Amino acid sequence: MKGKFFATITLAATLLLTGCGGGEQPAPKADGDKLAASSETTLKIGATPVPHAELLEQIKPDLEKEGIKLEIVEFNDYVQPNIALNDKELDANFFQHEPYLNDFIKEHKDVKLKNAGGVHVEPMGVYSKKIKDLKELADGATVSIPNDPTNGGRALLLLQKAELLKLKDGANETATVQDIADNPKNLKIQEVEAAQLPRTLEDVDISIINTNFAMNADLNPMKDALFIEDKTSPYVNIIAVRDGDENREDIKKLVNALHSDNIKKFIEDKYKGAIVPAF
Repeated sequence: MKGKFFATITLAATLLLTGCGGGEQPAPKADGDKLAASSETTLKIGATPVPHAELLEQIKPDLEKEGIKLEIVEFNDYVQPNIALNDKELDANFFQHEPYLNDFIKEHKDVKLKNAGGVHVEPMGVYSKKIKDLKELADGATVSIPNDPTNGGRALLLLQKAELLKLKDGANETATVQDIADNPKNLKIQEVEAAQLPRTLEDVDISIINTNFAMNADLNPMKDALFIEDKTSPYVNIIAVRDGDENREDIKKLVNALHSDNIKKFIEDKYKGAIVPAF
């Protein structure tokens, strides 16, 4: 009886030792798997659908090789992505140019955001469903432009470049309709939220539309625009982050991935001049 009891204890002790520190055991491998999984970084990026989210989709495989999982959150306006980023709901956003960001920061004193790197230029264009050439634009025609300060000023500068109006001396991207010095065609300017501008084409004579919203509405900037900014446009679309985060290693890898030769080729092949690489 004692022999059986002793053997049972010995067997139990052997099993216990094997389970805790023996040779072939799954525990270390499982722990290693958890460690590998926990080393993966998730980057949450806010972006407008075209072309920003499309470009981000292209770099997902490259970032995965760097141990970074890219999560894209789509927005259809120019305000919420900056608010969400400032409130730490995002790690970065990709939808705006630096003049817009600078103006946004001036208007929202609590926002502390910074440019982490430029990616591309989206030339702004003049579109219409009523005329085929700006020479056909009638006196008293209605024009819709973005209602945010920098894109509104940018649209007015484009109208000036198209010789449809003249702004006061020194007027820049912050120009407003009050800065119009000469309006020979008596154009009626309507200020509309940028994302809604394509919808106004049924009601206005011409509309000044950002390329991303034009393309989202199936408008081809190189074919459909009656007049468009050239490649010297200063409005480079950027990756924006919270002040200080531009030095984060994962953010640097994000920007580097967007500056790759593959992305440059993708931009040139897919958008055919409607979007221009800025790197």
